[in-house]
Amino acid sequence: MSESNFAGRGTGVIHDIGYRHYDGRRGGRPQIRRALYVQSLRGVFGLGRAARTKILPFTLASFMVLPAVILVAVQMVMGSTTPVLPFASYAIVVQAIPALFLAALAPQTVSRDLRFHTMPLYFSRPLTYKDYVAAKFAGMTSALFILFAVPIVVLYAGALLAKAPFLSNTGDFLMALVAAVFLSALLSVIGLLIASLTPRRGLGVAAIITLMAGSFTVVSAVQGITTGLDQQGVAAWAGLFSPMTLFAGAQDLLPGVRYEGVAEPSTAGQVVFAIVLLALIAGGYALLSLRYKKVSS
Repeated sequence: MSESNFAGRGTGVIHDIGYRHYDGRRGGRPQIRRALYVQSLRGVFGLGRAARTKILPFTLASFMVLPAVILVAVQMVMGSTTPVLPFASYAIVVQAIPALFLAALAPQTVSRDLRFHTMPLYFSRPLTYKDYVAAKFAGMTSALFILFAVPIVVLYAGALLAKAPFLSNTGDFLMALVAAVFLSALLSVIGLLIASLTPRRGLGVAAIITLMAGSFTVVSAVQGITTGLDQQGVAAWAGLFSPMTLFAGAQDLLPGVRYEGVAEPSTAGQVVFAIVLLALIAGGYALLSLRYKKVSS
């Protein structure tokens, strides 16, 4: 090969293929966290994705609101100024719907990243495993809160339309929203922790449904039997072993909130229920962080 050919091959050429350089402000970790949070929240409801991914979340959300609309209609027809169902009791009465919502969508929030091995892409940026866990937890918690809050708002609006006392109902409404925050956090950490243990979405769905439905069924059976045997104390403490009954006992500590369940804990018992609930949220979050610390290493 001639010397001129070697010289030609050694000459580099830079081609401008039309990509624009980013000259704006770089937000760093906070902006990445916010973006991942928004993406996680939108992903739960299928926003920005194919139409078929929106069917399940919006169907379940509609089923969540429908009973509230019916209760408001009943209240209006009866001409009652008292809500047919206390605001804070609504989530417990329709608990099967949020349980299905959690089981179906918590694995989708985290399992896909594990299954398709995209975690190294996240952690190749300034994002840390703590940022990832915080964004996913906040996204799932926000989605569940929206699921609980919308029907509570419908019940509150119906009460005001029925000319119910404004101050007392507004206080109950706000306390119901506070309770919904804690319930959303509890269910979110449980669902995400279970889903993070397997990249297979089906296993995550089955495990969450088994925990939610199985624990409530067992606790309800124990409470029914022990109540029949006049063992109210045993029946009340059995509520510690199911997420929904645990929440029901803990939320009674909030002013103006009272759930008339099968077995209600005493005031001291309510304090214990609240401590256990907060410990589960904190402990579950810590375990979730440890899980992703291992993934990121």
